[in-house]
Amino acid sequence: MKCTSCKKGTLVPTRLDGLFPAHSCNHCEGHWVLIEDFVAWKQQQGASELEEGRAVVVEELEESRQALLCPISGTLMRKLRFSLYSNHHLDYSSAVGGVWLDRGEWQWLKRENLAHCLNQLVTEEWQHKLRQAQSRQHQAELYRQKFGAETYEELVRIRTWLDEQPHRAALRAYLLADDPYRN
Repeated sequence: MKCTSCKKGTLVPTRLDGLFPAHSCNHCEGHWVLIEDFVAWKQQQGASELEEGRAVVVEELEESRQALLCPISGTLMRKLRFSLYSNHHLDYSSAVGGVWLDRGEWQWLKRENLAHCLNQLVTEEWQHKLRQAQSRQHQAELYRQKFGAETYEELVRIRTWLDEQPHRAALRAYLLADDPYRN
């Protein structure tokens, strides 16, 4: 198979980190992984070997900017975020259930303790949670800009305290009333 990313190399059968079947590009060092191979390995071995990923140093994390074609089906792959804290994306082929990992992405996933859940990263549930978290982060930033950082942090503290109170509805009514002592 020709490399879907660099278009120069060939995808050579290998075992990613010596663990499960994959194909690696002999030119750009990217990896093609079928999710079913990863899941089969995970069910047989467990992901304990991936838990040691925190010690991994990622020298260079590259990402293909253009849309990629699945090396098996030739269909367009989707770019999926795998973390709220990274701008990098996984390229996922829903046609065959395969993931393209650009050079350095596998090491990054191990370092961030996400490698053990590679199969979950491509699910709609994971992607939905990322979108929700991103939306919340954006809203928090808007409030921080509107109120100022110190005031916003105090509001968050008060809101957290209020949510923990047994009579929170009455406390909110008291706070919102123009004159809480008037009948």
